Amino acid sequence: MTTLYKNLIRAGLVAGFALTASAASVDGYLIDKMCSASKKDNPKSHDRECALSEACQKSGYVVITSDGKLLTLDDKGNQQAIKALKASKKKDDLRVTVTGDVNGDSIKVASLKLQ
Repeated sequence: MTTLYKNLIRAGLVAGFALTASAASVDGYLIDKMCSASKKDNPKSHDRECALSEACQKSGYVVITSDGKLLTLDDKGNQQAIKALKASKKKDDLRVTVTGDVNGDSIKVASLKLQ
């Protein structure tokens, strides 16, 4: 009987850890971490030139959702953000769709697309 209980507990722990990260598609504004505090109330005004400055690139990027939540991109997402920003001709209003695994206030990025 004790082996059965141990296996049930193990299965429950594995299931619990699996639920901490969930796949999602997130829409919001792409902004660098360095500027996110000052632009949180108006992320639409943040411009591409600033986001591509060396300091802003080094700080990494976040997505600010419509409800004001900030999701930090992982390293792969940061690289995709830089690539998308460089390819874009938009000056501001950097709306983005990011898909990946959300875990708390961060996202492990599978894809990122500027709208």
